[in-house]
Amino acid sequence: MTVVDQAGYEQIRNWLSDRCGINFADNKQDLLRQRLARVTRRFEYRDLNSLARDLLNNPRQDVELAVMHAASTNHTYFFREPEVLDNFKSLIIPKLAERPEMRVWSAAASTGDEAYTVVIMIAEALGMNALKRLKILGTDISEPVVQRAEMGVFPTRQFAHTDPMILRRYFEPTGMDQYRVRPELRDCCTFRRMNLKARPYPFIHPFQVVFCRNILYYFDRADQIGTLEAIYDATEPGGWLITSVTESLRDLGSRWEPVAAGIYRRPA
Repeated sequence: MTVVDQAGYEQIRNWLSDRCGINFADNKQDLLRQRLARVTRRFEYRDLNSLARDLLNNPRQDVELAVMHAASTNHTYFFREPEVLDNFKSLIIPKLAERPEMRVWSAAASTGDEAYTVVIMIAEALGMNALKRLKILGTDISEPVVQRAEMGVFPTRQFAHTDPMILRRYFEPTGMDQYRVRPELRDCCTFRRMNLKARPYPFIHPFQVVFCRNILYYFDRADQIGTLEAIYDATEPGGWLITSVTESLRDLGSRWEPVAAGIYRRPA
C-alpha cells in the first residue's frame, strides 16, 4: 500500500466523519482507498492529496456527492433480516391497520429495497386498498442510489430471499434479468437525498415507524446518540424504531424502549 498520499487519505476520512458521520476503521483503509480510487479516476485527480485539497478548500458538489457515494455501503436486497421483519409484521402492522394514514420512514433506504419490502408486507397483510393511506419516505446520502430507488428497477440477484410468488405478484419483468416494482407500490414511496447528520430533521409530520437498519455502526458513539435522538423526535408518541438485529441501543442511553429483536418504541 502506498503512503505517498496518506495525508490526503486521512483528511478525506476525517471529512467523511465530520460531514456524514461515516467512520472507517484503520483495518478498512484498503476498502476505502479502492472506493476513492474510482472518484480520482472519474474527476482526473492525480492522487488522494489533490482530491482532499479540493474537498477542503474548493468544494464542488459533484465531487462531494461522489465521495459520499463511494464511502456509503449500498449492498442490500429484498426481505433482509426476516427475524426483524417478522416482528414488524406481527407487532406493528396490526397497529398501523387502525390508522387513517400510515407514515413510514426508511432512513437509510439505499436503492429502495427496504421501502418496497415494507409496501409489499403491508399489501400482503392488509390488502392493496390499504396502500391508498400509506406514505413511505426513503432517504439516503447517495444521490445515485436515490435515483435508482425512484426508478424501482432491480436485478434478479436482489430477490435471492424473495418468495417467487411475491416476485410475480408485485413486480413486472423488464428484460435483462431485471424487474420493476408495480406502479401501485411505487406510488406509495417518495425518495430523497438526506444526510442523517444534518440535524434536527426537517419533518412537519411525525412518523409512526422508522427503519434505521445497518447504518448506526458506521457512526461514532456521539453520532449514534444524536441520530437516535433526532429520530425519536421525528417519531410520534407510541411509534416504533426498527434497527438491525446486530445493532443494540443498550449502551447508548437512548429514550427508546426495547420491545423485541430489532424493535424499539417511543413511549406513548
